[in-house]
Amino acid sequence: MKLFYAPGVCSLSPHIAFHEAGIPVELQKVDTKTKAMEGGGDYREINPKGYVPFLQLDDGSYLGEGPAIVQYIADLKPESKLAPANGTMERYHLQEWLGFLNSEIHKGFGPLFKPNTPDEYKVIVRENLAGRFDWLSTELKDRQYLMGDTFTVADGYLFTLLGWTKWTHIDLTKWPALADYALRVSARPAVQAALKAEGLLK
Repeated sequence: MKLFYAPGVCSLSPHIAFHEAGIPVELQKVDTKTKAMEGGGDYREINPKGYVPFLQLDDGSYLGEGPAIVQYIADLKPESKLAPANGTMERYHLQEWLGFLNSEIHKGFGPLFKPNTPDEYKVIVRENLAGRFDWLSTELKDRQYLMGDTFTVADGYLFTLLGWTKWTHIDLTKWPALADYALRVSARPAVQAALKAEGLLK
């Protein structure tokens, strides 16, 4: 399999999942601004959407969108417990988390990365994210991970998103439960391996 990625963006989430599951994957780096692939080629010829993550399967077919990709990875290695079994209420709760992270946190950051977003609107965006972080802090106050004591693909996604706070001038220490959570997840060997592979750790 081949994962199309850019360092530190949302493709870090499935990259972490691959390491957690112990499944080897080929990496293809993409410049998401120019759409050029490392080594040559226009990424849009492979994925017309132009963004990552994008996964090429062993049969040559493709799978897009992070929440779908991470569940696919988890289901390849059920013993990794990166996702509860399909059809269980726990699996629906995992999908609930992935949906929340995708729509409320991931998309919530979007305007902060756009150079043409008015400064006054960025204030509103940060206020909205702060409200989501307040709620997340309450949820994580008495648990190790989003689903309890077991690390799942939702945690790889949240960890990735929390990493964006340092790029957008959001002080995560205002939410100690989230800051502690980020440190806890970052210490996992699989997370360290993914960060190093993307050049995010020396």
